[in-house]
Amino acid sequence: MTQRSLYFRNFIFGVEDSLVSTVGLLSGVAMGGVSREVIVLSGVVLILVEAFSMATGSFLTESSVREFDGQAKEPRGPILGGVVMFISYMLSGFFPLAPYIFIDGINALYVSVGVSLLALFVLGGVSGSLSGGNIFGRGLRMLLIGGAAVLVGVAAGLVLGV
Repeated sequence: MTQRSLYFRNFIFGVEDSLVSTVGLLSGVAMGGVSREVIVLSGVVLILVEAFSMATGSFLTESSVREFDGQAKEPRGPILGGVVMFISYMLSGFFPLAPYIFIDGINALYVSVGVSLLALFVLGGVSGSLSGGNIFGRGLRMLLIGGAAVLVGVAAGLVLGV
């Protein structure tokens, strides 16, 4: 695997996972009937902890694979891959979180879900474009898979809400 494909994979994975995890969590928490402050706090904690976790996971996995394959133990590639993962996860997480900062009530939920689903569609399209795939098909695939995670978050919030 080339360094370029490692960074591409970490970017796509970081953005996708951040959008899906963050909007899923926020939707569930919002449907649970908690305050706006709790929603924002939950989102910020999730974004920071998961960005760091994903980055370290990327570094450790790539380092282990390189060692397993008998490749040089040069840590630069895995470190940069982890940095790409951290930045892409952290920045993307604020797309679903921002509406809760600026909008009150149920409208924040609707905007958060809408923005996140749109961002997933665009990400899928960009991924398809860069990899030579079908732009619309890749966008739709990313949108549908991400949408399923949103439904899981909303359902959990409704069933387990306070």
